Amino acid sequence: MSNDQGPGRGPSPKPLADAHLARMLGEHQFGALTTNKQNGHPHVSTVIYAWDPDERIVRISTTADRAKVRQLRNDPRAALYVSSDDHMAFAVAEGAAELSEISERPGDAAGLEMLAMTPGFDDPGDERVFLERMVEDRRLVIRIRVARLYGTALTPD
Repeated sequence: MSNDQGPGRGPSPKPLADAHLARMLGEHQFGALTTNKQNGHPHVSTVIYAWDPDERIVRISTTADRAKVRQLRNDPRAALYVSSDDHMAFAVAEGAAELSEISERPGDAAGLEMLAMTPGFDDPGDERVFLERMVEDRRLVIRIRVARLYGTALTPD
């Protein structure tokens, strides 16, 4: 028996390779975004995100009035946590966040970036409505340029 196994002990965490972590990010769309409050405590919020593995960028659409936006303006450090469906593995993507401009005109750069994050629309009229809604909601894109990717999986020895 290894020294980290014994009665009542569960599986041991094993580090995951970068390719596995990137694949895990791509297989999910919900995660927990962590930003830093001014008092140093973390602020965690559930978000829908899009992962671009080629550019190693996480994109999150949000409204301009959210706490996470204010916090990222003060401190751009951010992390996205994603868990496997069985919660036996996780991935964390850390990096510096950038904020796009607020969408102010249907079809502007911010709106088109958010449109690219969607699965797409069959009807071009739906695209127009989407872009108008991004303006009405005062939405912008949080981009996390991933500098560090890590995570583990719990596996039996």
